Amino acid sequence: MTQPFIKLENITKKFPGVVALNNVSLDLYQGEIHGLIGENGAGKSTFIKVLTGVHTPEKGEIILKGNPIKIENTKHAIDLEIGCIYQELNNIPQLSVTDNIFLGCQLKKKSGLLDYETMHKKARELLKDLGQDIDPTLPIEKLGMGHQQMVEIVKAITKDIKMLIMDEPTSSLSETEVKELVDAVRKLKNKGVGILFVSHKLEEIFELCDKVTVFRDGQHVITGNVSDFTNDLLIQNMVGREITQQFPKIEFKKGEEILKVENFTRYGVYRKINFSLSRGEILGFSGLVGAGRTELIRGIFGADPIDEGKLYLNGKEVNINSPEAAVRNRFALLTEDRKTQGLVLNASILSNLIITCLCKFKKGLFLDNTKICKAVDHNIKSLQIKTPSPDTLAEQLSGGNQQKVVVGKWLNSDAEIYIFDEPTRGIDVGAKVEVYNLMNKILEENKAIIMISSELPEILGMSDRVIVMRNGNITAEIKRNSKQFTQEDIMHASWDDSAIKE
Repeated sequence: MTQPFIKLENITKKFPGVVALNNVSLDLYQGEIHGLIGENGAGKSTFIKVLTGVHTPEKGEIILKGNPIKIENTKHAIDLEIGCIYQELNNIPQLSVTDNIFLGCQLKKKSGLLDYETMHKKARELLKDLGQDIDPTLPIEKLGMGHQQMVEIVKAITKDIKMLIMDEPTSSLSETEVKELVDAVRKLKNKGVGILFVSHKLEEIFELCDKVTVFRDGQHVITGNVSDFTNDLLIQNMVGREITQQFPKIEFKKGEEILKVENFTRYGVYRKINFSLSRGEILGFSGLVGAGRTELIRGIFGADPIDEGKLYLNGKEVNINSPEAAVRNRFALLTEDRKTQGLVLNASILSNLIITCLCKFKKGLFLDNTKICKAVDHNIKSLQIKTPSPDTLAEQLSGGNQQKVVVGKWLNSDAEIYIFDEPTRGIDVGAKVEVYNLMNKILEENKAIIMISSELPEILGMSDRVIVMRNGNITAEIKRNSKQFTQEDIMHASWDDSAIKE
């Protein structure tokens, strides 16, 4: 197409103390997959909300099919054939697949009753077109994240969307689900749908996108054909500087054993799990979604009950039956789901950063506000949290900056064992390096880290030793200096029940 489906010219959007978008222009075409990347706080989320009618820009013009328009709200955006699938899926878990797909546009019989027979049939056909064999009568909460994503895509198709925005669509998916999603997106492209694909995973941009645009600090930096870029060039445009080492791993001398897990079992979830952790070590946990990694860590942290097993700290058996007991025994857990388990969203950044260690800031019967402000200012600067003020609510931050607050919260505690569950999910390349440097700092202080990650480059880049899980069992334990310390061997152990012996 010679004419863009939608053209945004000189868009500017401001919030108190922040220029979220500054004179941004971009053309989006039907039948094209356009990648959008940038650091956290670069303006990607605000741009999406301008496109979907959530935010109205103070300046600039939006031109749809050659005609200037004003997008009033999300419903108006859908009427204009613009849809969005957000990182946090917008479905109703208790309703069926069909009900979610046809929500707001149900088909009715002449009698006025809902025509479920036709809706189920149409839903099944649309899902089949995307290569999905899903029972449309099932409650959507019974589906995995990958299938729920597919339902969101079908929901957009039923509304005859011509421009579909996908915001970090693979962040919670397994390798198999990612492949299915990629296939579905290509099918949409072939049907003439335009895709704005927002991702922090550069490998997905290179595999899937025709064009790519980089935002930085609320400004449009560059747009071009994906084939004209290298990985390093995209990173350099994103962060405004060259990152010479994506995984700045420092190997420290392994100290004494700090943690020993013995025969940890939760029936039906994981069984007979044994491992140890030493000071100065990052122990990586790898495996497919559903392997039991997060559930195991929650058991160790006292967040979920266990049926069998013993825990030893510095050689002494301890009973950790609650998160409070875990914190008391100097554990820190950075949860996978930062919004529901890692943050108090309606509290300030300041409150979230000190919530785990209020005792450190006591001055008699009261809190020492001077000491608190000094510590919080240090956190914001060292973690490069983009915020106009420490009093900003956590819910107003971008996803990556929210993750940085969670990291800072635990760094302020007196923990000795840090458990990072998907520590860089939703974080840009530059911020990832900052988190890895913080990991090095933790090890330098003779502490230890357990890291769960679904990103194999991260596991290989930062771990001293990797434990691979499948179906609640350990299938492999691989040291960094082993010849089996490869992506292929870790994936093999993730898919195969036979353990790798060293």
